[in-house]
Amino acid sequence: MVAAQLARRLPPELAAAGRALADGEPVLIFDAADREGETDLVILSELATPELVRLLRHDAGGWICTAISDELRQRLGLPFYAELLRRAETDFPILGPLAREELRYDRRSPFGLHLHHRATYTGIPDHDRALAIRALGELARDADRLSDDALHARFTSEFSAPGHLPVIYAAPGLLSERKGHTELSVSLARMAGLSESMTVCEMLGDSGGARSPDAARAYAEAHGWSFLEGRSIVRAWREWSSA
Repeated sequence: MVAAQLARRLPPELAAAGRALADGEPVLIFDAADREGETDLVILSELATPELVRLLRHDAGGWICTAISDELRQRLGLPFYAELLRRAETDFPILGPLAREELRYDRRSPFGLHLHHRATYTGIPDHDRALAIRALGELARDADRLSDDALHARFTSEFSAPGHLPVIYAAPGLLSERKGHTELSVSLARMAGLSESMTVCEMLGDSGGARSPDAARAYAEAHGWSFLEGRSIVRAWREWSSA
């Protein structure tokens, strides 16, 4: 009921994308031509399956990583990867210059820990990655019902580090602070009343670069999936968050 009420406040294309994600379908999100200029294939983490992981690596081909909200990151007490590098600089001086985030498309990265689900073997096969992604998505789904102690215990009992599941953290202010795929996907989930963990993968082209927006849109249309532009999500977020 809550998800339906939230979705009714969204523009039709975003509401439809939210319903598709809730049904286990992927959606495509293009950030902006003046940012990365990339389209990500996106799924709701708690509904990850081996088939969806295969789709991400086969049809998208980029970096498969799982986004969580800043609220969950803070409750778990997880560090950004850049923070770990800076804190280790005393023992490993080479990390100092490496820890300088000099991104051309943003002021900082969302990179966090790389996790391994304890029930998997190498963590790389599709069924291993799907299990890890799904478990993190289910943790995000259940977090509001868990005490901090229970949340920490479940997280550390299910995961270890390092591993083959890269986790990325949404900015505290979401799209008011940063407009990457991390924030675009988590904001979409929040507006649609979904669990706030999304798994994303950049769509690459045959030229060696990012797939063009036109090609990504054609791919979405061929499969009957939603193609969203970042500016549409940002515009909806401004209206939704101020309502």
